[in-house]
Amino acid sequence: MVRFITTAVLLFCSAVFGQAKFEQSMGESLALWGQGKPTEASAKIERIASVEKANWLPNYYIGMINTTEAFKPENREKATALLEKAQKAVDEAAIISPNNAEIMVLQALVYTAWIVQDPMTNGMKYSNKAMEQYFKAQAIAPNNPRVVFCKAEFEIGGAKWTGADTKPLCAQVEKSIELFATFKPETALHPNWGLDRAKKTLENCTK
Repeated sequence: MVRFITTAVLLFCSAVFGQAKFEQSMGESLALWGQGKPTEASAKIERIASVEKANWLPNYYIGMINTTEAFKPENREKATALLEKAQKAVDEAAIISPNNAEIMVLQALVYTAWIVQDPMTNGMKYSNKAMEQYFKAQAIAPNNPRVVFCKAEFEIGGAKWTGADTKPLCAQVEKSIELFATFKPETALHPNWGLDRAKKTLENCTK
């Protein structure tokens, strides 16, 4: 019995230490991203992902970093490579955590980044795919602020081409801001972004 208890305590301590190390490493990686070092951040998280094979968050952030970089005009020449890396990471995250609304939103953002690179060629190819991801995410997590906001933001972008009324979409952006106010991420490392963008989008709605 004593041996069993000792073993259990050691396993528990090992798990706690492992989680603390993971959180520290991820925190350092995200800090690099915040310092304007996306390549270094992505590389460091790739190393974490190679160890944390059962955790979807490292691959999520690899996808997020590379997708965000692909949106930047100055990275246009590197956009294809960035989005291919992002897609691979999103695929890995989805295998680890299927039916995850956060990953679906990220997948939709990858599709949106492809559209931004070449709207005439990629618009028809990826618009429906992006909306499919948003609808799936909405069915799983209708009160997730990123689901509500990003879906509305994407549709507002499409309205510029179709001439659709944006008032209902702006109302959804406003709703997302209310949801952000009460949203509690599972941990400090779980996705918690989007509020600033939602506020800026709402400001543009009222102009």
